[in-house]
Amino acid sequence: MKIEQKIILSNIINVVLLVLIGVFSFQNLELVLTKLRFVEIADDLNASFLEMRLSEKNFFLYHDKASLLEIKDKISSTEKSIDLAHEDIARAIGKENLEKLTVHLREYADVVEDTVSAGVVKSVLEFRLRVKGRGLREYSQEITQIERKSVNSIIGSSKNILIYAFLAVLITAIAVSHFISQKILRSVREVKKLAESISEGNFNTITGIIPKDEFGSLITAVNTMSAELSRREEELIQSKKLASIGVLTAGVAHELTNPLNNISMITQNYIELYDYFNKENGLGLLNKIQGETERIEKIVKNLLDFSKPKEANLLESDMNKTVRKALKLMNNTLDISNIELTADLQKDLPHVFIDDNQMLQVLINLITNSVQAMPGGGRLSIATRTGKRGESVEVIISDSGKGIPAEFLPHIFDPFFSTKGPEGTGLGLSVSYGIIKNHRGQIRVESRQETGTTFTIELPVYKQ
Repeated sequence: MKIEQKIILSNIINVVLLVLIGVFSFQNLELVLTKLRFVEIADDLNASFLEMRLSEKNFFLYHDKASLLEIKDKISSTEKSIDLAHEDIARAIGKENLEKLTVHLREYADVVEDTVSAGVVKSVLEFRLRVKGRGLREYSQEITQIERKSVNSIIGSSKNILIYAFLAVLITAIAVSHFISQKILRSVREVKKLAESISEGNFNTITGIIPKDEFGSLITAVNTMSAELSRREEELIQSKKLASIGVLTAGVAHELTNPLNNISMITQNYIELYDYFNKENGLGLLNKIQGETERIEKIVKNLLDFSKPKEANLLESDMNKTVRKALKLMNNTLDISNIELTADLQKDLPHVFIDDNQMLQVLINLITNSVQAMPGGGRLSIATRTGKRGESVEVIISDSGKGIPAEFLPHIFDPFFSTKGPEGTGLGLSVSYGIIKNHRGQIRVESRQETGTTFTIELPVYKQ
């Protein structure tokens, strides 16, 4: 059953319960009102009966027949009142009790009539008059008392039933809501878990029994999406591999062509002019060949470092020591290049988990790039600090060089991309990027032309 249908069914059940409660309450209210109307009538009757008894006592005390006539008048008016409210009284106390009340009243009226007709007070009539009057009065009070108790009983039972019915509706609503919400939340958690897995690159699917409701359709759609993403990721990876091969091939061909052409030209000139070269000229040409060969060797080495990075030997280390080591190695280069160095290394810097040699390679590469960006001299600053929330260590390398054009920034970590012209291989930053990523770190760059460039290395703090 779908969730929508379950909600509709639960609402129907609650509405039916509420209607039943309403019908029950209405019926009880009508009954209470009927009995309350009888109680009002009974109060009037009792008042009339009381007046009859008072007239009756006056007759016995003063033997005044006018008192009997007053009783007859009151009996007549009472009978009329009972006839007018006959249906309400019958509904309140029942026909049987109404008939008994009428019989008591009629018997009392007969005794009064007999007494009036007798002309003299007889003890027998007096006794009957007292008995019938007392019986009418007592019966009237009795049924009135019974009806008052009945009203209180109905109100009390109605109150309890309404409370129980309200609790039943409330419990039903809570149970149904809890059941549906848990079912929804369970499906939402599954979908959320799968979505997080997909965001991490794990294209799993939700297994087990899939509900036959709206969330079942959603889970099926998400499973289908995950499978499709997995298939497309494989296609994308394959296409990226092909694209990378093309870029690498083009880059290698371009980088190797220049030194190979130079070697070829030098060799041809050497062969053609061999007889005219003295020893000094021959050695000069051979040195040029040696230089171009070393250039090829450097390109191949960087390419191997990029394509097959060496396995890192990770150890707990102090990044400040690695920075100092890099600065010591580059000290002469900085002096010769007229570079003003500023180092701000944070004390008590948390340790990191690194391959010291690889990280030294990254720092030297970045410092070298900064030196080359400031051919006429400039300022270089290196700082270390604890990252946000104390979970990382940052190394910031800033220079006052010519900067990198904004359109080149997204590509500076791409292989064979260089802004140095023939002097650059375009692999230094790519290799550095790979090393930082292997250390589960990040490297960022900010640059403005004619202002300078800042590289930020972020490495996770070492945790035992």
